[in-house]
Amino acid sequence: MVDEGLLFKNQVMFLSQTFFIKDNQAELLLCAHKYDFDILFFDQMSDFVMAVQSAAADALFVVDLDVLYNMQDDMQHSRKQTMFLSDLLQRLPPQHSYVYLQTERQGERFLLQQKLVESHCRAYAEKPIANDVLIDKLYALFARHQSGELNTIVYLGDRPLVDVALLAAHSIELLHHINVQTLHLRVKEVQPDIVLIEDAQYMRTEAIVRVLKKNIEADPSREIVMLQRRADYALAQRAFDSGFDDILTLTDAGLLTRQLLNRIDKIRVNKNLINRDRATGLLNKIGLQKKAQDAIRRAAREPRSLAYGIVDIDKFKTINDTWGHYFGDIVIKRLSLVLSAHVGARDLLSRFGGEEFVVLFWDCTAEEGQRRLDAMRAAFCEISFEVTPGERRHFSFSGGIAAYPACKTENELFLRADAMLYRAKEGGRNRICR
Repeated sequence: MVDEGLLFKNQVMFLSQTFFIKDNQAELLLCAHKYDFDILFFDQMSDFVMAVQSAAADALFVVDLDVLYNMQDDMQHSRKQTMFLSDLLQRLPPQHSYVYLQTERQGERFLLQQKLVESHCRAYAEKPIANDVLIDKLYALFARHQSGELNTIVYLGDRPLVDVALLAAHSIELLHHINVQTLHLRVKEVQPDIVLIEDAQYMRTEAIVRVLKKNIEADPSREIVMLQRRADYALAQRAFDSGFDDILTLTDAGLLTRQLLNRIDKIRVNKNLINRDRATGLLNKIGLQKKAQDAIRRAAREPRSLAYGIVDIDKFKTINDTWGHYFGDIVIKRLSLVLSAHVGARDLLSRFGGEEFVVLFWDCTAEEGQRRLDAMRAAFCEISFEVTPGERRHFSFSGGIAAYPACKTENELFLRADAMLYRAKEGGRNRICR
């Protein structure tokens, strides 16, 4: 088999007792690989500390507290646990944060919880915890800190009382709008994640939220929030009745900005769970369609050209039938990493379904898109897979390219690229057509 350590985008380092590893390692790894991360297991504190010191910044570090002491009576157990935990916390690199696992009995000790959360704690969980639940929670931590996701807030009011620079540092774009009568057009154009409406603007046109929400194309995950300069319970009640999701008080720009950052973090987690393929971490079909439509609208405004490509692994059914679905999953994951290495910050990449992928190149002509997709094809063809001991094989994919503005919509782009993919398959496979 191909080296699995290179297949998975994210990594977990797990310090745990030997018996826990023996009982859970295989199932934990199987669950983790479906979410596109790998786990390295450690049962010695010194080995774990050394590994953490040289680990990538985006790795997760999990510590099972049962490894820190031998089970004794409660009084001795508590003292020994505190001693070893303090020693571990002093040795762990302070530039990282850690996920702690503890038994339910440990969870009853508030002082222990306090020591954990004050000591570079990213999260903690109580055992017993099912393997699939633990892996799902770790995946959520990876998703919560994914970079490159641009979110948008539209602010309706006289002057945005937020820290625009701090929002921008977290990849959040703030768009100021001043006309309540045209807000629905602005929201339709930019498809923001949050709409902020000052109370004075709402009192001018109380139907504005219903106008935004009743549009059949409205994003159901979008939050519409009213900003109040002072508490007015009657107004707040009317606002909720008309469809606002929440009300925030406009008192301090720093506080409001941090509230918005927290809301965007939750929106990102939810969208990742809905819009991403669990096996590869790439956009799924739903996520791609939404973002491709956003990219087309942005390309029309700027204006820019787009290249839309569809990729399909050649003879993938034969791969599955010959070497098994598990090996087929490895081929898919490896292809996803090859494609990911060739896309830019504003490009889109999706596992559209099965062995089919879609890539959208920003500010790219059809000719350039064909060259870029062909470079991906060549890179994938160079990978050598060990299908059985001593036997290695190379695989290929075919692709089709379409372009905006020659094709005006996401559906037109897909149909045209799919037709070109069919031409590539009919022409002998392992090629890109446009």
